[in-house]
Amino acid sequence: MKRRNGAMGATHGSYSADRPRTSASESGDPTFILPPDILEEIFLNLPPHRVVCMCRLVCRQWKEVADLESFWRERCRREGYHINGASRVPRDWRLFYFLCKKQRNLIKNPRGEDKFRGWTIVHNGGDRWKICEPMVPHPNEAVQKNFVTSYGICIKSQTVDLEKEGYSPAFMDEFQPPIRISDWYAPRWDCGSEYTITVQLLDSKNVVIRAFTPDTIFFPQWNDQQWHQINHVFRDYGAGVRFIKFTHGGKDTQFWAGWYGIRVTDSCVEICPALDA
Repeated sequence: MKRRNGAMGATHGSYSADRPRTSASESGDPTFILPPDILEEIFLNLPPHRVVCMCRLVCRQWKEVADLESFWRERCRREGYHINGASRVPRDWRLFYFLCKKQRNLIKNPRGEDKFRGWTIVHNGGDRWKICEPMVPHPNEAVQKNFVTSYGICIKSQTVDLEKEGYSPAFMDEFQPPIRISDWYAPRWDCGSEYTITVQLLDSKNVVIRAFTPDTIFFPQWNDQQWHQINHVFRDYGAGVRFIKFTHGGKDTQFWAGWYGIRVTDSCVEICPALDA
C-alpha cells in the first residue's frame, strides 16, 4: 500500500515526504498516515471527549490534528457555537468549544429541592424563609418547590466563583462572554407583596464592577398569583470579573403572620460564550 503524506507536509509542516517509514513505537508516528483532511473529518464525527482523551494520544499526527485551531473552529461552526462579536475571536477555540458545551446554571439549589443548601440567608424576618410547593403550576413542570417569604423582609444570596466553575481569569478578561441571569417570582392572590433582586459582578477583592438593580416590584392584594420571570444580560463589562453575587427576596406588604410574601424559584446564572441559536 502506497503511503500518502504530502498533504500533511504541505499544510502543517510536521510531516514531509522525506521522513523515513518507522513504526509508531519508534517515533510516535503511525506506519500509515491518513491525509489530514480525512483524519479531521473522522474526528469531527467522534464525541469531543474521545478526540481529546483518546485519539490525540495515539500518535504524533493524530495529536497535531486534534490540537488544530481550525479543527475546533469547524467543530464550533457545525454545532452552532458562534462568537459574540467579531472583535472577540477566541485565542483558544478548543477552550471556547468546551465552555459552550458545558454552559449550565451556576446557581446551586435554585428551586429549594435541597432546603437552603448553597444559599446565605441575609435577612430572615417575620416567620422566616420557608420552602413549599407552588400554589399555581410553574411554566416549567420540573419546578416543584419554591422559597416563600414572610411579613418581615427575607433576603438570601449566593456567590458564584467563576474560576472554580471552570472560567479562567484570562478567558473572562479577554473574551468577556455575556452573563445571563434570570429569576422567577410570584405573589399570593390574597395578600400584597414585594419582590427585589440585585445581581453584582465582582472583582477579586469583591469590589462591584457592574450591577443589575431594578426597582422593587409590588403586587396588590387580590392579584392573579401567576409566575413572572425577570431577565438580564451583562455585556461589555470589562476586565476583572471573578465572582457573581445573586441576591433576591421580599416580603408581604400587609404584615400577616405566616408565609404570605413573595415566592421565588428557579434562579439562574449562565456564562454564554456563544450567541443563542
